[in-house]
Amino acid sequence: MNRDEWLHNRVMYLKSLKARTEPQQLLVLLAEKPDRSAGGNQLLAALIRLEQANDRAAEARLAAAKLIQSSKRQSAKAERKARAHRLIQQGVLFDLAGLAHRSREELLGLLLAAAKTDDPKRWAHWQEIGDALLAEKGDAGT
Repeated sequence: MNRDEWLHNRVMYLKSLKARTEPQQLLVLLAEKPDRSAGGNQLLAALIRLEQANDRAAEARLAAAKLIQSSKRQSAKAERKARAHRLIQQGVLFDLAGLAHRSREELLGLLLAAAKTDDPKRWAHWQEIGDALLAEKGDAGT
């Protein structure tokens, strides 16, 4: 698109706006003025450069906003995936412990009782037992 086409399209766009900035108002007036002086042409050229720079800046802001939103969606997706993976791994532990047949309520009660245990020796003992079973099953990375 050449400069005259761009200017015509931009003036039409600016006229459709409910509110224009002072430079935009002056751009519209000068663009429609048939007999501009050399100074008027110089001012019009500067206003065109300003409007084009503003347009590029708006496009850059939009592109940045899209990238930020995309990044947030990807981050949320990765967090959901990591959470799902963690929950599956924890579910496998119930299977390995032979507790898959127990109800949710029983399992929650068991976990709540364990959570109230502050004895580090008991936790260390449970860890040893768990490490041994995971090693036996060949799943020490869980």
